[in-house]
Amino acid sequence: MTRPSEARIDLRALRHNYRLARALHGGRALAVVKANAYGHGSLECARALEGEADGFAVALFAEAQALREAGIAKPILVLEGVFDAAELAAARGLGLWLVAHHAPQLALIEAAEADPAARTQPVAVWLKADSGMGRAGFPLAEMAGAHARLARCAGVSEITLMTHFACADEPASDATARQIAAFAAHTAHLPGPRSLANSAGVLGWPQARADWARPGILLYGADPMPPGGAPSGLQPVMTLSGRVFAQRLLRTGDALGYGARFVAQRPTRVGLVPVGYADGYPRTAPEGTPVAVDGQPTRLIGRVSMDMLTVDLTDLPEAGIDSEVELWARRSTSTPWPRTPAPCPTSCCATSSGCPAYTSNDREAALFRHASRSTVSVSPRPS
Repeated sequence: MTRPSEARIDLRALRHNYRLARALHGGRALAVVKANAYGHGSLECARALEGEADGFAVALFAEAQALREAGIAKPILVLEGVFDAAELAAARGLGLWLVAHHAPQLALIEAAEADPAARTQPVAVWLKADSGMGRAGFPLAEMAGAHARLARCAGVSEITLMTHFACADEPASDATARQIAAFAAHTAHLPGPRSLANSAGVLGWPQARADWARPGILLYGADPMPPGGAPSGLQPVMTLSGRVFAQRLLRTGDALGYGARFVAQRPTRVGLVPVGYADGYPRTAPEGTPVAVDGQPTRLIGRVSMDMLTVDLTDLPEAGIDSEVELWARRSTSTPWPRTPAPCPTSCCATSSGCPAYTSNDREAALFRHASRSTVSVSPRPS
């Protein structure tokens, strides 16, 4: 019997979110499909977007190589850049775009000038500035020098200037405004397109909109901005669900699960669902996190285990064995859901990894199963 848990991927919602981001930002937008498209399947998502996306972004060379070899022809930016000369040569051969964010990467590009392929297959470089993130990127004072070094390389076809925001999902903070101003002040005299806005930048910072956007988490329907603002219009791409496979009755005072975190305040009927933190559901999800059982709102109770979690069926007399439990989804119920602290949006996208073991196509729909855990189904591509 197949484990009764499933992640359904709505490619129409994915395209809707990309269009929304691109229209809101203006200019062009790279669809970020790193980390297996945040758990949604990088190749399926790239194929669904290739007809309209201006390009894609991934973290690693290997991710970009896999997309190229699968037939994705649009530009692909490698956000971490390359790590050695062999990767640089391979990236050049695949026509990849590369981020350069520290001096050794500049040295690799300069050293490759001796390779005849540098002139016949020049590479587009995105030169990254550290405008306040404090992580990757050249100090702002070094950007002019780094740009000049790249501009002297015959093996570099174009230089795009970029930076990354630390606090764009905190609209009350002035950190993003300071980053935007610092980046502008130190790069105003340098030629080339600009890219500043990640997902939160696209949604919350109009002054960050430039030539290129880099929407990531928002593509998958997760709004990185705090609640209470204007509706984003994003549509959830993943529906994660399972079915009740066992149930039990707790007496008043009985404890449930690891740490005995939940203690029944009344007789409580509990449903066991075969989804846990190994499937990507947040282990830290708090008591009372909303779920839907057969479309009716209820709550998570007890701590999330590796392979299962527990939900409250007490007030749902029709629910029981084989009832469907939606953990995140396009919820159709009109009943207000409890407001609880939300886990990080990224954690609500990642499902258990593992290469698809089976693929079938029917009217451009794909159904594939993770080698180890939940079934993943992908909805048809036509909008």
